[in-house]
Amino acid sequence: MIYYIVFILIGIGLYGIVSQKNLFKQLVSLTIIDTAVNIFIVSLGYLQGGEAPIYSAVTPLANFVDPLPQALVLTAIVIGVGTLAVASMLLVHIHEEYSSVDAEEIRAAKEVIE
Repeated sequence: MIYYIVFILIGIGLYGIVSQKNLFKQLVSLTIIDTAVNIFIVSLGYLQGGEAPIYSAVTPLANFVDPLPQALVLTAIVIGVGTLAVASMLLVHIHEEYSSVDAEEIRAAKEVIE
């Protein structure tokens, strides 16, 4: 079931990137794909009935959830937020320069300038 959600989210993101001319909407679509990939990686490490890998005398060793995918996704989330912030800053500068974030309008404005 979770894999269907991941594929649907990736499809929505790809559709948004291909169909939208607005750069901000393309950035949001890219973020949707990033989220789908993170969900996929976390689902790979999921163990039905598993417990957090905290060692103690009470917890059995064989029933731990693999913490590596969760750590990787946590790192990916931090990198994704940083990338989103930088891309948003670039979009603000593009909007200040061309008074638009539409790719075709920017392309037309660049042709007029050149």
